[in-house]
Parts: sequence; structure tokens; C-alpha cells
Amino acid sequence: MEDSSLGLSAQVLVPPTCSPPLLAHILLLKLVPVTFWPPHVFLSQFKFVWNQDSQTDSGAEGGDHGDVPTEETPAGIGSTGSPPGSGGSSEGFFLQASTDSTSQEWLGAHLDEDGDLDVVRRPRAASNPKPAGPPRDKVHPMILMQEEDDILGDEAQEGSTRDVIKIEHTMATPLEDVGKQVWRGALFLADYILFQWDLFQGCTVLELGAGTGLASIVAATVAQTVYCTDVGADLLAMCQRNVALNSHLTASGGGVVKVRELDWLKDDLCTDPDVLFSWSEEDISDLYNHTTILLAAEVFYDDDLTDALFKTLCRLAHKLKNSCTAILSVEKRLNFTLSHLDVTCEAYDHFRSSLYRLEKLEDCQLRFAVEPVEASFPQHLVYERIQQLELWKIFVEPVTSPIASASTAPRLFL
Repeated sequence: MEDSSLGLSAQVLVPPTCSPPLLAHILLLKLVPVTFWPPHVFLSQFKFVWNQDSQTDSGAEGGDHGDVPTEETPAGIGSTGSPPGSGGSSEGFFLQASTDSTSQEWLGAHLDEDGDLDVVRRPRAASNPKPAGPPRDKVHPMILMQEEDDILGDEAQEGSTRDVIKIEHTMATPLEDVGKQVWRGALFLADYILFQWDLFQGCTVLELGAGTGLASIVAATVAQTVYCTDVGADLLAMCQRNVALNSHLTASGGGVVKVRELDWLKDDLCTDPDVLFSWSEEDISDLYNHTTILLAAEVFYDDDLTDALFKTLCRLAHKLKNSCTAILSVEKRLNFTLSHLDVTCEAYDHFRSSLYRLEKLEDCQLRFAVEPVEASFPQHLVYERIQQLELWKIFVEPVTSPIASASTAPRLFL
């Protein structure tokens, strides 16, 4: 649905069944403009769907999410196994686009006498009387207006709190505040966490450049401890609020999310007790002694920051007591550049070069093995999974151990 005053668009689809026993799939339920936070900050409320009969999606571009027509989605759309939409935004929310082969004829039939498109509101009767997913009143999205006092409404209080996840974020920001958005790469990484939940169960996880903390919160539903790190007091405060909003999800499994400052441009962790989100000696000891998984999503947009991230990964890997696996999510963004007079992916190319250099790094202590992850794992979250989304893993192990191979040992990817 769309609201021209807020510039938002969203679609409701039924996600596939989630593998973890205590997890289910997340469904976009509300986009809530928040009045008492800074302007243009929203609270997106997602609903966990506990339907174990939902269809799974193993396609690289979204596949079949299950056909749940709404007032904004005519019956039949989304049931062909094609990508759910082509109007994707940087935050993964999209408006369904028609793929009817007769669209040219339809367009001609809906022009007024001046040749302008005459948009006709689709009647409610277009909804499928027997939807494949949850009842309509459970999945229909709403945008609450800013003047409403109760931003969550009575509806959020009716269901179990463990059915809902809430993320405070912005819809558009200047470059220095991109961490306040919810990016497709974070949803893509969260999908992988839900798929490989046994890999994270009981582990200590460190996320670099966590932004709003979505991936960290999802990881904490199965991990023992998640260090959710970034820079900037306002961003970290937003992340902390998101962790607090979703404490009901992590409490049942005993998972803990610790929001901390970690600046890739500095060699040491901040331990000043007067600085918000600084590290205690206990935190640092736990980080180095128990961390086995590192995460990063959609942080490869600036070459200098990419270099800083890889240096940070190497530095941390040398300090960690255990072998570790790093999992990186990246979106290959195509841009026309004047320097090349062509469409290029300079930030992505630099990321790939950094992966290559890391694998070829001559290190007498550690070995880095780099491989991509196929995007064939099920899609648990409602977003547009485009072909440009990629996952990379790095398996880090001491050089004294036998050389791992794809056929005989697990591999670590970045």
C-alpha cells in the first residue's frame, strides 16, 4: 500500500516456514511514524508467523512466498514463482508490480481523454476468499498517523509478545547515517542465520557495523551472546532501543545482546567508562575467549572503510582464542561513472579484491579460506531478494592445523 504524504510503500506476503524450533518467519505489519523521536524515524513492526505448513522459498530471487492477495494485491499475482516485486527500495520494502503479458492492452484501456493514466482503486472483492496464509486481519498492514498517541495500538497488545519484532529506523539518510536504515543485505544475512540456526546456537557472535541491530537481534534468538557494534552515539542508542524493544525474543533462549562501540579506524577498543557503549574488561575477555562467528552486512560502500574492516577482521582474528567463521553480506550496486563512462561496481570490485588479498595473505599464524555462499537457502523474511545480493564466508584457522578442503572440512567464508 502507499501513502503519498509519507512516501511509503509496502506489501504483505506470507513467508515460508522457519527451521529453528523457537523461531518463525517475520511479516511486515506496520510502518509507524514516531512523534517523540527525531523526524523521519519510523518503527517497523514485524510479525512472527507460526504456520508450519507455509511454503519454503529456495529461489535466489524470492520464489513463491505463498499467495496471500490483499486489497493492493490482486489474486494470482505472486503465485508464479517469480520475484515478488521490481520496485525495491534500499530497505527491502517494495510494491508489487504486475507481470501480466497483456499490460500494454490494459494500459491503453485505462487512459482518460487527455491520455493520462486513470488509476482505479481495486475493489475489496478482488481478494481471494480462501487465502493460503493467516487471516486477513492478521496480515493487513497499516500506517499509523503521527498524531496518534499510542504508536503500537491495541492490536499489538492482543497477541503474544513473542510473535512480534520491532525495529526503529529511518527511511532515507545522508551517507554518514546510512546505518540507521534497514538494508536488504541485513535481511539477507538474517535469512541465513535463520537457515543455519544450529551454527549459531550457544555461540558468541560479533557483528561489525550492525546499524539498527536487526541481524544481531535475530542471531541472539539462538546465540548465547551477541556483541552488536558500530560507531556514533545516536546510532548506538537507536540500536540499544531496538534491542530493548525485542528483549522478549531473546529472553526465552537466554541470549544476550550487548551494544558496544567498535571503530574500525582505531586499533584498540574503547574502555573509557565515561564513554557510552564502551567495553569493560569482562566484555573484552569474553569477546576474545569465546567468539567464533563474525558478521557484517552492507558495509562495503566506501573503499577506505572496506580496507578498515578487513584490517579489523585480521586484527580480531589474531586475538581470538578460537578458530572463527566470518559471514559477510554485500549487494552489488551498479552505477554509471564519469571516470569510466560506463556502468561499474567500483565498491563491489574493491570488496572482491580485498577478499582475494586476504586469502593470499602470507601469515605465519592464521590461514584464511574464502568462498561464496549460494543464495539457495530459504527466504524467511519478506523483502525483494535480488540477484545482486551475495554472501561470502571466511574460515579462519591456525596454520598448524591440517589444511581444510571443501570435501573434508567446513570452510569459513567472508
